[in-house]
Amino acid sequence: MAPPFIKIEGLSYRYEGEETGIHPVLNDLSMEIEEGSFVAVLGHNGSGKSTLAKLLNMILTPSSGKIFVDGKEITDEAMTDEDVLSLRKSMGMVFQNPDNQLVATIVEDDVAFGPENLGIPSEEIRARVNEVLSDVGMLEYATHEPHRLSGGQKQRIAIAGVLAMLPKCIIFDESTAMLDPIGRKEVMDAILRLNREKGITVIMITHYMEEAALADRILVLHDGNVLLDGTPSEVFEQEALLKSCGLNVPQCTALVHQLRERGLSLEGACVSIEQCADLLVKILKKEQ
Repeated sequence: MAPPFIKIEGLSYRYEGEETGIHPVLNDLSMEIEEGSFVAVLGHNGSGKSTLAKLLNMILTPSSGKIFVDGKEITDEAMTDEDVLSLRKSMGMVFQNPDNQLVATIVEDDVAFGPENLGIPSEEIRARVNEVLSDVGMLEYATHEPHRLSGGQKQRIAIAGVLAMLPKCIIFDESTAMLDPIGRKEVMDAILRLNREKGITVIMITHYMEEAALADRILVLHDGNVLLDGTPSEVFEQEALLKSCGLNVPQCTALVHQLRERGLSLEGACVSIEQCADLLVKILKKEQ
């Protein structure tokens, strides 16, 4: 059996300046993530979601514990600057505000920025730029000015810029939080294509339950550790536990839970609108 793409052992992190007695942001956290999977990470503000993302990309270094990425221990003190650069090529990251990741005045120049800094030959850069813009559905905007695009389009350009570095994994840290519903759908469609068609490992930090429902697996962080770990159906069945730590379930899931409490026999998973509709149709057919 192949080793996990990401393996975390006893990971703890405390921000500088915190008193010894204060509970660390992450506390003896252990988990594994398989290559090619789509994992959503949930948790209330301060639960350690963004800290975990920054640790995985070596923006931060842990107080204690080990992180292995693609079989290499990235927390090894012997890691060189070259090792860190290699890691960041394989572990891309897309942040909340796309404007903070756009650096050029033309879309294709922005996407080419990363590969150019790696010294990639010009012909290969051109091929990469065209391919990744096509992957996120933005090829027709290659010569446009980024600042004239919508929020969703800007975020897809930011994703393309990360893709041009040929990462094996992309971490999305609240990457749809500043977008309207249309922009969020555009970005989520791009994320799903990258995961399902390109096999890129996706770690998505989000506070939108409907987005988390699209993942293969959900991790819920609470008090610096994993509170829940399972499929969307398994996690969202724990509605009371989620609410106890400040989280909700998708609206369609909440509806089905309420109908079950009122005596309706609704059997099966319900984490999407389509699943909810199917369950209700089955009930209506039984009553006819």
